[in-house]
Amino acid sequence: MKIKEGFVLRTICGQHVISGEGSANVNFSKLVSLNETAAYLYKAVEGKEFTPETLADLLTAEYEVDRETALKDATALCEQWQEVGIIA
Repeated sequence: MKIKEGFVLRTICGQHVISGEGSANVNFSKLVSLNETAAYLYKAVEGKEFTPETLADLLTAEYEVDRETALKDATALCEQWQEVGIIA
């Protein structure tokens, strides 16, 4: 999977949000709020192909978390990103 073109991560008033830009995302009227960890993962895979396993590897490298928990959380995050339409 990969983050779709036209989505931008911004920090607004201390909050990390993803917004759609450009004509391809004209119907995307949402702001997706991310916590620090999700923003870290978004930045790490922006413009790259990734899997939940990729995100789990990033989590275990950056945080003190076991692989099983990291993979569970990464899978849930990917599902959320798919639901809102920011990854394909």
